[in-house]
Amino acid sequence: MQGPANDQRRVLLLAGTGDGPRLVKELSRRHWRVTVSVVTATAAKAYAGLPVERISIGALQGVGGIKAVLYQTGPFRWVVDATHPFAARISHDLMTACADLGQPLLRYERRLEPLGAASLLADADALAAQPLQGQRLLLAIGGRHLPVLTAAVRRAGAIPYGRALPSPDGLRAALRAGLPPDHLAVVRPLQGEVPGAIERSLCRRWGIGVVLCRQSGGVTEQFWHQLTTDLGLRLLLLRRPFPPDGMECVEDVSSLMDRLERD
Repeated sequence: MQGPANDQRRVLLLAGTGDGPRLVKELSRRHWRVTVSVVTATAAKAYAGLPVERISIGALQGVGGIKAVLYQTGPFRWVVDATHPFAARISHDLMTACADLGQPLLRYERRLEPLGAASLLADADALAAQPLQGQRLLLAIGGRHLPVLTAAVRRAGAIPYGRALPSPDGLRAALRAGLPPDHLAVVRPLQGEVPGAIERSLCRRWGIGVVLCRQSGGVTEQFWHQLTTDLGLRLLLLRRPFPPDGMECVEDVSSLMDRLERD
């Protein structure tokens, strides 16, 4: 690395609220010292009480921003990219920045779920080409993609319904999508005493026939496979982006820990 020398037991972990807290616990158990980078203050709350050296909050501003963080908070033996599978831009920027600095980088890539009866779609155009005339479709996706995918649902002849996070950004995305108020629920997904109970109720109340979610792996995708099976709904999955060419990836916690200790 052209900057500070690597520290043999320090890790910079980029993650959200899904995999991050579990990875912090396991890394700490194996005596790694962990600095966590998250995008929002809300995500940082998931790490309260966990053994982290530092939590950095805020979006990293491209390759230059990543290099600045590595200089300011390093040195690190490893950078672990456990960001959301659909956050493709940050993974590409991480690979470029770490390669430039000679910083070891490892991608924690969630294992893909079996498709079962679900249909895999490449993009919004593939969604628009689906035979969905007159069907009620729930967009179980992130707000950033809601406007584009809502338009694709309408092009397919379906009736779109969606959810928005109770935040300014979430509501702005829903407004840009043009969803009528009675086709929109403002909720925090998979929360409550019974995670997913709100989503299950919404599908019944709205008479949903088709659900669109992302092929993200992990508990959220597992939930939609189970719910659509239980309710007899059709499940469409947006195909997960591939990691950058040449990026070293592991698919489970055990393989991640073994790889970190190998060199």
